[in-house]
Amino acid sequence: MIIDIPRQDEILQKPHRIEKDLLGYLAVPEEAYYGVQTQRALENFVLTGVPLAHFPKLIVGLAMVKKAAASANFDTGHLEAKHLEAIHYACDCLINGQYHDQFVVDMIQGGAGTSTNMNANEVIANIGLEYLGYAKGAYEHLHPNNHVNMSQSTNDAYPTAIRVGLQLSHAELVDSLALLQGAFASKRDEFHDVIKMGRTQLQDAVPMTLGQEFGAYATTLGEDIERIAGMYDLLREVNLGGTAIGTGINADPQYANLAVAHLSNVCGHPMRLAADLIEATSDMGAFVLFSGMTKRLAIKLSKICNDLRLLSSGPRTGFNEINLPAQQPGSSIMPGKVNPVIPEAVNQVAYQVVGNDMAITMAAENGQLQLNVMEPLIAYKILESMRLLRRAMDMLRERCVVGITANRERCLELVNQSIGLITALNPYIGYDNATRIARTALETGKGVLELVREEGLIDDALLQEILKPENMVNPRPIVI
Repeated sequence: MIIDIPRQDEILQKPHRIEKDLLGYLAVPEEAYYGVQTQRALENFVLTGVPLAHFPKLIVGLAMVKKAAASANFDTGHLEAKHLEAIHYACDCLINGQYHDQFVVDMIQGGAGTSTNMNANEVIANIGLEYLGYAKGAYEHLHPNNHVNMSQSTNDAYPTAIRVGLQLSHAELVDSLALLQGAFASKRDEFHDVIKMGRTQLQDAVPMTLGQEFGAYATTLGEDIERIAGMYDLLREVNLGGTAIGTGINADPQYANLAVAHLSNVCGHPMRLAADLIEATSDMGAFVLFSGMTKRLAIKLSKICNDLRLLSSGPRTGFNEINLPAQQPGSSIMPGKVNPVIPEAVNQVAYQVVGNDMAITMAAENGQLQLNVMEPLIAYKILESMRLLRRAMDMLRERCVVGITANRERCLELVNQSIGLITALNPYIGYDNATRIARTALETGKGVLELVREEGLIDDALLQEILKPENMVNPRPIVI
């Protein structure tokens, strides 16, 4: 979603309203639910072209925080019932997916997220004003700062909203990961009897089954299901009620605990108030750790996709042990060519996630004193990484993994041709004999088994027992 930024002269030529802030008067499109501060940010930050609306869960998180704050302010007697009702109505609209197109500020912005917070405050105020029967901009009846932002600062409302938005996105990420892990587990079972050569340093190693190879992919992804799910607790701790720097200025003494309790009810997750609100306002450690977990998952996915590309290489001059489902013609010049486009795309997503993690790391490090003003970049890159990973895993599962087939004959052919078979015979003929046989096989082109039989190094019945597939791919007693 790319936002077209109208100039002031263009706005003035169309239906508009004039709003006033600290810096003076500014025209805002008449139909806009945002106001003057959002308009300034819209004109100031023409950077990524990616607006807040690109991440619906962040908008929902903002609405949930504002709804909880209004409830707490009503409980302490500072917000009138009519204002509470209007704010709740507006927040519920946002939570249900309405008016998201009004969140137009660029994801990267100066001001530590103030533009995002004011975008939310103004949209909620103007939706609430219409609910109360007033025109947009009639802020004397419901004010973005005095009512919607009551007892809050960007410095506590915004990071709390990010955490709520991440929680809502977190479940989707885990679901996609679990489905992909299940797809690899299914292939583990399907390929349990396909004998092939394992490889180390891209050289022949020892036999294994294709099922064991795919089972390892399922296992490594399963580990990250547990670890990413465990990251959920990091996002529960919030600084809501700390206001500007964590001291709670301009908030009722009861407000923080009430607001967090209401937020838990609104978002459906048990939130908790940080023990040290000053520390929680400036520290980005939870985001760094969470981002590191997304990087870990990205690296694993990229490694798996590298393997899939190698195992399917060919079809005539590569490994050609598996077939990836064909998704599109692979060349504008080479007829018949089909490329592993899905794993390639996942590789590129992984590289982007690694880059995002570095950006988050630098942004988290660059906090000064009581605030980290780089939170907009942190929010943008974490949400982007989660969205990219979720989409990449769904794509990999649906358009690649579920359709993978095995070239059983090719896998067996490579096992029989491989010098790596000598490793299975090593305990029976000794390391020196095994080394000599391997070297002779390389020099003459003869097979390992052929040479062993020629020299009579092992009884043929024992040789057949050793070479049974089930005996080559699992630990077993060595009887000489």
